[in-house]
Amino acid sequence: MKSRIVKIVAFLIASCFAISLMTCSSSGSSYEGTAKGRNGDITVKVSLDGNKITAVKVVSHKETAGIADPAINDIPKEIVKAQTADVDSISGATITSDAIKEAVKAALSKAGVTTTGAASAWKNVPVTYKAGTYEGTGNGMNGPVVLNVTFSDSAITKIEVKASKETEYVGTPAFDILFKDAIEANGSGVDVVSGATFTCVAVKNALNDAAAKANASDLAGFKKNKVLHEAQATIEETYDVVVVGAGGAGMAAAAQAAQNGKTVLVIEKNVEIGGNTLVSGGQFQSVMPYLCWDAKDPDATTGVYPFDGKTYNKVKMANGNISVLKTILNWDEKPFDGSNAKDWFVAGDIKDLSKHGVHQEYLPTLKELKKEIKAYLAWAEPQLAAGKNEGALTLFSTVNLHIFQTYYGGLRCNADYSDWIYGNYELVSQFIRDGQELKPWLEAQGALFVEDTQPTLIGALWNRENEYIGATFDEDGDGKNETGRWGAYFAPPKRTVLQNPNNKILCRTDAKELIVENGRVAGVKAVMYDGTEVIAHAKKGVILATGGFAANIDLVRKTNKYWVESAITEKTQTTNRNSLMGDGITMGNKVGAASTGMEYTQLMPISWIDNGQLAFGGGNYAIYINPVTGKRFVNETSERDVLSLAEFANGIEKNGVSGVFIEIANTAQPIPGPYPYGTPKTPETWEADVENRQYTRTIDQLADLFKQLGITADANTVIEEIKAYDMACMTGTEDKLAVEKTGWSRLIGNADRDENGRYDVSSYTLDGVKLKIRLMAPSTHHTMGGLAVDIDRRVLDANGNPIKGLYAAGEVTGGIHGGNRLGGNAIVEIFVSGRTAANAIEKDN
Repeated sequence: MKSRIVKIVAFLIASCFAISLMTCSSSGSSYEGTAKGRNGDITVKVSLDGNKITAVKVVSHKETAGIADPAINDIPKEIVKAQTADVDSISGATITSDAIKEAVKAALSKAGVTTTGAASAWKNVPVTYKAGTYEGTGNGMNGPVVLNVTFSDSAITKIEVKASKETEYVGTPAFDILFKDAIEANGSGVDVVSGATFTCVAVKNALNDAAAKANASDLAGFKKNKVLHEAQATIEETYDVVVVGAGGAGMAAAAQAAQNGKTVLVIEKNVEIGGNTLVSGGQFQSVMPYLCWDAKDPDATTGVYPFDGKTYNKVKMANGNISVLKTILNWDEKPFDGSNAKDWFVAGDIKDLSKHGVHQEYLPTLKELKKEIKAYLAWAEPQLAAGKNEGALTLFSTVNLHIFQTYYGGLRCNADYSDWIYGNYELVSQFIRDGQELKPWLEAQGALFVEDTQPTLIGALWNRENEYIGATFDEDGDGKNETGRWGAYFAPPKRTVLQNPNNKILCRTDAKELIVENGRVAGVKAVMYDGTEVIAHAKKGVILATGGFAANIDLVRKTNKYWVESAITEKTQTTNRNSLMGDGITMGNKVGAASTGMEYTQLMPISWIDNGQLAFGGGNYAIYINPVTGKRFVNETSERDVLSLAEFANGIEKNGVSGVFIEIANTAQPIPGPYPYGTPKTPETWEADVENRQYTRTIDQLADLFKQLGITADANTVIEEIKAYDMACMTGTEDKLAVEKTGWSRLIGNADRDENGRYDVSSYTLDGVKLKIRLMAPSTHHTMGGLAVDIDRRVLDANGNPIKGLYAAGEVTGGIHGGNRLGGNAIVEIFVSGRTAANAIEKDN
């Protein structure tokens, strides 16, 4: 018995000693650390043997696949190799790299371990190859980027793009810069260029792929070889006007300032001018009176455009919109009463909203609009009674209608129904009235637009868009006139600015702070991509035109008071370029500028689910289907927030994206393709399937497609829903549908029409009709809030007083769109406000 007790005591002592050793030593232990990445928290597990780091593993993250992968895979290895968290970041994934390093430091701190090693500066290593030309592929923003890379036995000698769908003037400018650096470095560790991160990562991965095929002797070294861009002497220059940001607002401001005889410096953070405007829908809202019904000549079928003196056919109404006009005609004119909003307010329901009155500054506009509507209906209703289809009537559209729809389209209540927001009347009426001059102003500089249409787009509420073509001249010397958004909106003002050799545009230059002297904003401090400091003095004024902050998901979430918390998460994607982080708002706030409307961010309801980018299109020709019930769930021509709210309520989660729904349209409709502007509509891009984006099918193929996509909706239910929708549209009973439809322009199936636009119901068919099926979901698009400004775009302080020398234009400002922006209002507003700011500088000086 005594022997057993001794043995037990000895065992307990030994066990306690072992436990003590485990408690006091970090040998063989693991610790976790967390830090903030681009899309949310990154957590790492660090394994230690004493003070030695034996392993680092990223155990959870929400970073963007493809972009963050090099950092997720390589930074942990580099930390173990260097025995310190102070290693070089991965170019193109800097934020993720830094987060991993900070998380490792946090884990080491928990362990009470300090690593004192320091990462040595990388020195390029020689790499040899099997000489020849090899194809390399990397995944870019819009699909594969394929390069032909030529190697000698010891160097890269040539790089060419074999295939790419990257966006012109957004991703494509990165090619030449990276190719030059990669050849000089003999490797792919070169720096990315701002505004084209996805494209740069694709190029780097394609180079790695080609190098591997060429039997690179040191592939790890190849991936690190880089060009060190050293800072040059500080650039210090003086101009009349300094513009920060070269999107639509910035270039409009610069061009107008140049036309006013001022010297101009434009500072742009990205690799090329164009900003977010280059990835927007591109059409701008502004009624063209010569294409619309004229009370002075009501039966006219043509009109003359004053700018070119040519005659054009007037355009037609969209079906279902006369009911909208009648609702406005009956709008209560009493002062707006938003009390008890929780009991009655539903975004987009203007029939109910109209009963609650109007903010009185908008009342004169409403009264004038009612007179215009009465005159139109007096002309239109006898024709409708005689059997004419609404879609055969001349389009009713006026400036007053545009102002009032911008008002009620942005009149919103926050998520807890405690506060209302709407657009400032002076700012709204100004950009709409002055927008009448925008097309002629751009065309006088060489822009080209379609002159005989007034289409619509998603969330626009009416047909008053202006469609771009390009330019009348060759800006880049390739023998072809410029096309698309670049040709219409940027080549012309760029040429205007640079006609004066004293003006300058600095790209790849990041504005950091405003210079204040004697109580006046007098310039900007910036840093170029190579670290060169720029000090730009402004004798007359500084214009901030840096855009919004929709790419800054963290800031959107912090300021949000409109969407329910679950709608915008760390996984939420954006249509914006990654440079749209709110820089201008921050700079303005630091010198005392007030902000307004920051709580409201617009979500784009038709975004691709794979990367959040804008899918383009409109709801006038399509139906939106609940992937579970197979039913329509929203009036597809509603405002963007209305559509997004409905998608969250009726959509499904797919690939981690919430609010995914099905869009169905007839392929005869010129629907935008699955890739950005400039990508040819070949059978590959139009008819063929693009995974998780678009599919072309007939009704008998829907069931198999739904099964393929994991959609549970019954195909027969969807088919019957299409037929019921088309029948209501053909018979003029679209207002009697379970979900009303307004502003529609075509059926999903096919049917004949007579000379009065009436449908022959007996000719209707859906059999064999090719349908375009697209999968989309909401992502952040436009921030309503920003710097507070007056009607001249002077930036205001907290007391409502102008800050001397400081102006702002475009999405960096707030107070204009209320809680929701109409589709197409951004382009007209940013260009008008840019010109307004430049003219205010002229007036103030």
